[in-house]
Order: sequence, then C-alpha cells, then structure tokens
Amino acid sequence: MAFKPTQRLNVTRTLSTGEQVAAGVLAQNRQGVFFQYAEGYTEQHGNLSPFTLQRDLALQPAPRTPHQGLHGVFGDCLPDGWGLLLQDRVFRQHGIAPTQLTAMDRLAFVGQRGMGALTFEPASEAAPTQSDNEDLATLGLEAQAVFDGQTEDVLSALVAAGSSGGARPKAQLFMPPGQSKECRTYAQPEDDAWLVKFTSQHLPLGHDEGLCEAAYLDLAKTAGLEPPEWQLLRVPTPQGERAWLAIKRFDWIHQTNPAGRLHMHSACGLLDADFRTPSLDYADLIKASRQLCRSPAVGQLQFRRALFNLFACNQDDHSKNWAFLQDDAGQWKPAPFYDVTFSPHPFAEHATAYMGFGKQPSLKAIQQLATHAGFANWKQAQPHVQEIADVIATFPAVAKDLGVKASTIELITQRLNQTWRENKGLLLAK
Repeated sequence: MAFKPTQRLNVTRTLSTGEQVAAGVLAQNRQGVFFQYAEGYTEQHGNLSPFTLQRDLALQPAPRTPHQGLHGVFGDCLPDGWGLLLQDRVFRQHGIAPTQLTAMDRLAFVGQRGMGALTFEPASEAAPTQSDNEDLATLGLEAQAVFDGQTEDVLSALVAAGSSGGARPKAQLFMPPGQSKECRTYAQPEDDAWLVKFTSQHLPLGHDEGLCEAAYLDLAKTAGLEPPEWQLLRVPTPQGERAWLAIKRFDWIHQTNPAGRLHMHSACGLLDADFRTPSLDYADLIKASRQLCRSPAVGQLQFRRALFNLFACNQDDHSKNWAFLQDDAGQWKPAPFYDVTFSPHPFAEHATAYMGFGKQPSLKAIQQLATHAGFANWKQAQPHVQEIADVIATFPAVAKDLGVKASTIELITQRLNQTWRENKGLLLAK
C-alpha cells in the first residue's frame, strides 16, 4: 500500500440523539497542525475544549507538546499503550513504518471507533473493517497472546476494538443486553457498549487484575464516588476460567437509533497536563472541575475521589484517568470515577500531587485542598475522609466475595494497612 500522509481531516460530533454535526476541520502542513471550527458550531454546542480553544472561526495552531503535535481535545482520541501497539502492527503489515506516521495519520486510523463523540474522516486505508459475531473467549485469548509477546499476528476484530488508551489489553465491544459470549465491534440497535479489560499472567496482579479492579469499583460506589457500571465476564478458556472486567461505556447512549454519544475530554487534554509525567496537582484538578462544571459540589466530589486514591493506594492517578462529559448544549459534568484500582508506584508517589506532596500529604495540605474543594472548614470535610477510610477497610471482605485469591488479598491488604498508618493523622485531626 502506497503511504499518503494525512493532510486534512473533517471532525464530526455525534450528539446524544445520534445526529451528526460538523465540528470543524483539522489540517496539517510543515508548520504543524491547525484546527478551525465549523461555522455555527460553538453557538449551538459550546466549546470542545474551553481552556485552550477559542470560540471563533480563527485558524488555531496546536502546541508541539504534550499531545504529539495535536490540540489536547484531539490528542484525547489517540490510543496509547495497547491501542498503539495494535496500530503499529497493522501499519507494518501494510508496509508502513510507525516512524513515518504523524498523529493525524493515527487519528484517521481511529476514524469512528474512538471513545467520546468525535469522529475523523476520511478514514485511513489501513483501518480494519468492523466484525460481527465474535467469540469473546477467542478475542480475549488473542489479546493475551499479543500482550505476552507470543504472537506477531493480530486478529482484525481485535484491532477494530482497540482504539482506547492504557497499557492493559482491552477491547471496545458491543453486546445485546444480557449477552456476553457473542460480541461485535460495531453497534446494532439496542446494543450496550462495553470496554472489556482482559488479563495476563504478566500483569502486576496476574489474572486477579479484573477482580481487584471490580472490588475497588464496588468500594467506590459504596463511598458515593460515582464509578461507572460494570460487570465481571467469567469466561471458560482452555487454561481455566477467566474473570474479565467489562466497564459500561459512559460516553455511549444506546436508547437512540443510531446510538448517541457524549463528548469526553480528559484532564490531560483539557489542561495540557502530560499523563506520562507527574504534571498535575489535585488543587488544579479541583479548581478546573469547579470552573468547567460551574458547581461547588463537583469540587467536593473530586476531593473525596482524591482521598479515596490516597487511602486505596491508587497511585496511577495520572491526568488521563480524570475526565469530563459535555452534553449537546455545551454543559459539563465529571465523568464517572474510572480506572480505580490497586496500583502502587515503586516509590509510593502519586502521579497527581496533593498540594505538592507526591505521598503522605500533610494535614495542612489536605485542609487547603478541602478549602479549594468548597468545604467551609475542616470539620465539614473530615467526616468524608473518615468515611472513605472506613470503606476501604472493607476491601478484604469485598475481594473475597468476588473470588480474589487469598494471597492477592493479603498482599493488597498489607499495603493498604501501611498506607492507613502513614496517613492516619488525617483521621485523628479535628
């Protein structure tokens, strides 16, 4: 296949009704990538990225970093980790070296298959075709083999389902309500949309990874932190039963025909905060959340989520793991609390800091954070901290009920107890 670099892409937004509207145009030359809104778009639907894009028809250049030369809102649509690995395999099969590609070429490959409401045309000639009636077990075992380095071949269906971010093997799949064995990579009417996370023995928690994340999501729900809907898909394989976590996509609205979508924007893209480095502080996240969503309650929700991450040892809390959803009229709200799991850093440092503290934040720092979040005083905020710590203390029982191995429960519980001891001063202060 002769490689033709992508010079121009039409950007379309799918509304919650399923209607598609022109959002603008992306164009690329030697000076970089530029975006221009479609006439009338912002008046009807608001700004796609209020902190970095102007609400006019000006030609807007993208920053060179940190989104591979794209504007943050479009950088959000690119895969990383797992999705990037799959893309590179396909381009190589077409005789195209990954070093030849620009971010625009990768957006063209994503086309209509990305998360959120934005789609890009014309699609890349290398993009896979959508598939029907795929066997979930086959897809999962193929993903595991690719992740483990056991094969260079990739099923077309796995590529078609692999435009999401993150390092773990996963797939964006569609299934009829109540169905889990058969799936497809495109939506039929009434289908539910799921992000299915597969497992591997080479993941930090091995094949318990999905079970442990499910336990954390259960704890987050108990704490009132609004996680996404989820289910565990217990799938028989030749190596034994596997429990794969399926997250219901919160950008997808299946009640319409065709399906509707919500625009999704990560804190990484919104604030130009590079997710690969510790570039974000919870003070900035809370301030941006309150400003974007125009709600004091949102600040308090984000504060409680931040404290959950602290006591739950979810230290992979980088800027791509925080997102916002925009409705058709341009109003914003926080996305559900996703990618919440046990993820200790080798140096016990959080990707997002607490008033400058990467670990063991001081009482003064958390009190300042509570003020940023809109609490009147520490007396009002402290009970929320206690509630979160109490909920996390129930992890062993929740994990056992889900079938997590006793050795894994013991490993995590030891670390959680250590984290509690390091931060118990936040609970004792009145």
